[in-house]
Amino acid sequence: MNGTTHAIRRALGASLCVLLLHGAAAHAADAFEIASSGLPDGGTLSLTHAGSQNHCGGDDVPPPLQWRNAPAATRSFAITMFDPDGAKGLGVTHWVLYGIPASTTSLAAGGALPAGVRVGPNVSGQAAYRGPCPPVGDIAHHYIVQIYALDLAPDALPAALTRDALHAAIKDHVLANSSTVLRFGR
Repeated sequence: MNGTTHAIRRALGASLCVLLLHGAAAHAADAFEIASSGLPDGGTLSLTHAGSQNHCGGDDVPPPLQWRNAPAATRSFAITMFDPDGAKGLGVTHWVLYGIPASTTSLAAGGALPAGVRVGPNVSGQAAYRGPCPPVGDIAHHYIVQIYALDLAPDALPAALTRDALHAAIKDHVLANSSTVLRFGR
């Protein structure tokens, strides 16, 4: 290979890398994502969001959530909050929401849910948010807040679905998903 051919290949390779990196950055900027305002992924929940049970001192107020860049075909959303560290690693369900209209892009901390949203049972069997309350002395637990963009109408699923039943019901209807991890310890 002569010097000119080598220089052309090197320039083409560099240009291709720039185009690929630019495309990846543009794709990442448009990715479906969920966040809790004021908290980075891995951020620590305030005591307000902790459980009121077992002397945790919290108020059982769900954290604020917002999401963006849902696929155009989205008809509804489902959200779960799960602690994989709870129950000695078997996991604990803290929140199950579904039937969230596609026009919704946020939930305020402790605010009213949009009309028609269904709330499934948490670890204690109640259709409500249950704030974190890990055992004293445990490392801070991880609370995975997962959102699913669905091709289902908001009223397509029956009431009172557990997290596992929700996953089974939406299996072939997820257009995209995103998650954020929140932490809490005491």
